[in-house]
Amino acid sequence: MRVILLICFALCLGISLPAQFNKAETKVIQELEAHADDYFKVAKQIWDFAEVGYKEEKSSSLLQQTLKAEGFKIEAGVAEVPTAFVASFGSGSPVIGILGEYDALPGITQTNSPTREKRTDVNAGHACGHHLFGTGSAAAAIAVKNWMQTNNIKGTVRFYGCPAEEGGAGKVYLVRAGLFDDVDAVIHWHPSNGNSADAASSLANKSAKFRFYGVSAHAASAPQNGRSALDGVEAMNMMVNMLREHMTMESRTHYVITRGGNAPNVIPDFAEVFYYVRHPDMKTAAQNFERVVKCAEGAALGTGTTMEYEVIHGSFNLLPNVTLSQVMHENLTRVGGVKYDEKEKAFAEQIISSFEYGENVSVELANNISPFKVTRKGKGGSTDVGDVSWVVPTVGLRTATYVPGTSAHSWQAIAAGGTSIGKKGMIVAAKTMSLTAMQLFQSPDVLSKAKMELQEQTGKDFVYKSLVGDRKPPLDYRD
Repeated sequence: MRVILLICFALCLGISLPAQFNKAETKVIQELEAHADDYFKVAKQIWDFAEVGYKEEKSSSLLQQTLKAEGFKIEAGVAEVPTAFVASFGSGSPVIGILGEYDALPGITQTNSPTREKRTDVNAGHACGHHLFGTGSAAAAIAVKNWMQTNNIKGTVRFYGCPAEEGGAGKVYLVRAGLFDDVDAVIHWHPSNGNSADAASSLANKSAKFRFYGVSAHAASAPQNGRSALDGVEAMNMMVNMLREHMTMESRTHYVITRGGNAPNVIPDFAEVFYYVRHPDMKTAAQNFERVVKCAEGAALGTGTTMEYEVIHGSFNLLPNVTLSQVMHENLTRVGGVKYDEKEKAFAEQIISSFEYGENVSVELANNISPFKVTRKGKGGSTDVGDVSWVVPTVGLRTATYVPGTSAHSWQAIAAGGTSIGKKGMIVAAKTMSLTAMQLFQSPDVLSKAKMELQEQTGKDFVYKSLVGDRKPPLDYRD
């Protein structure tokens, strides 16, 4: 039944659906397979660097060098972000963009061992697989470029080097700078524990660091002379936790105390708490954020402290584009999932045995392709791809770079991403993105329909205005 629906969809849009791959597609796939080890060397170097948001100097430089060597024109330091860049090949329209990320997560490290083994040379790790994300997207951009050259295809393929996805909203500043204004479609992917190309949304998210200032004093001999900044943080947290009862069920609010004082006998004159406020709808997320601000103001008043806050990032909920997602899903189905060899199966079984949350899965799931579905109400995490999706038709997929059952942001995700399991998932993504881009270059009707779908969702009067306002990129947010 699914095959019949895909055929009908393709006929409506004028897309051919070869039973296998045509000659040009076969060449692109073979090229990606032939260079898989080379691309994984690049990804592994970025995995080794483990650079956090807006600090990805070596990772960004390596990807720039890789693309420049393949004939791409590089524009570095775009949108006032030193580690952001745009790599372009070709000219004119259509313009097909491919997103790449490369930031690591702070505070979690792991070798590529299937048992817990922290690295001591770094204090961050690619627990979300962005080393594969950036490299796999670059591989797809290069493959598409080679196909364009060989077949004299007109248009532009453009790789966007996107830093600081993890809480820094790097893409927001690229969107705000107008770098997507002339783009016809954007393609992206993300490492995962399975393979899917759904038309799915995400949670909008707005974050800030709330800083409380008090008066220090001896906590035992003169507590009456002090005003505790930590009291302000704790009072704020208590009020926000009570506020949860009065938010909608889909709301998500979480925090971490980043500064709480230095010694128990010194009343802290400074304390800081970092908040994320999420919701499936960006307007509601922004409203909830303002309620959290009120809690902070009340906490400062009640504790005799002062408070200021800095918005760190804000990202829209992702707008699914069914038109493009159908094309992507069909290509993922043709490419297939991730097949483990015996050594990889043994590695995966060890990873699965380490799960502490009762996950009981089969390693064979890495080879499955999830059925296509449309989910317009976001859940789970957030992504700054959301902002891109409000200004240009956007499509993405996920591939099994982690062992089935693995949670992102875990040591198990880091471990698999540093092995051939991560490499295989990355190449599945590169193949699927390449085939999708090739079809879009030759399918003006699909691009037109995707644009109409986007306009229907945003409304004809929509004007993009980011959740971060006019603030500069927070280049020091990981300091």
